Amino acid sequence: MTDVQTERDVVDVLMTDHREVEAIFVELESRQGTPEHRRRLADVVIAELVRHAVAEEAYVYPTARKALPDGDQLAEHEIAEHSDAERTMKELESLDPSEPRFDELLTHLTATIRHHVQDEETDLFPRLRAACAREELVELAGKVEAAKKSAPTRPHPAAPDHPPANKLLAPGTGLVDRMRDALSGRPTSMQELREKN
Repeated sequence: MTDVQTERDVVDVLMTDHREVEAIFVELESRQGTPEHRRRLADVVIAELVRHAVAEEAYVYPTARKALPDGDQLAEHEIAEHSDAERTMKELESLDPSEPRFDELLTHLTATIRHHVQDEETDLFPRLRAACAREELVELAGKVEAAKKSAPTRPHPAAPDHPPANKLLAPGTGLVDRMRDALSGRPTSMQELREKN
């Protein structure tokens, strides 16, 4: 039996995602590497962000709604930021890195996500840790990790972002996305990207 005090909680999992995405943003902002490499980096960051958002919308925001007095408003604000980012990612995924619009959209996405991360890490996450039992946060970590494994890897701005519809539809959409990724050779993680280089 594992000790719940030593296990990673949902905040640990999500903050690890934030650090990984930030590292990709920094590499993309350097504008180094071939256009093909930058395209693959953009594909990875899009996949990471989509999986992360789907997991938050399925498990973290419903928990915030229940545990925090202003949870509904907070969750709706975070979901609206996800929607903005997803629309940007949808446009970004079809652009060649040599097009000027690619860097414009990347700059917008980076700013949007950095603002979102700042909000979560300075407000939502500390408040969740204060309002929820450690056991619940550890259990949420497992649910978030499982959701990310079956989540979509491509932006779907019209997809539902509230339970139960998002929990029902995301795995099927994720399966289709992963099949498309495999057939096209699109990397969806830094590990896959390193293996392809």
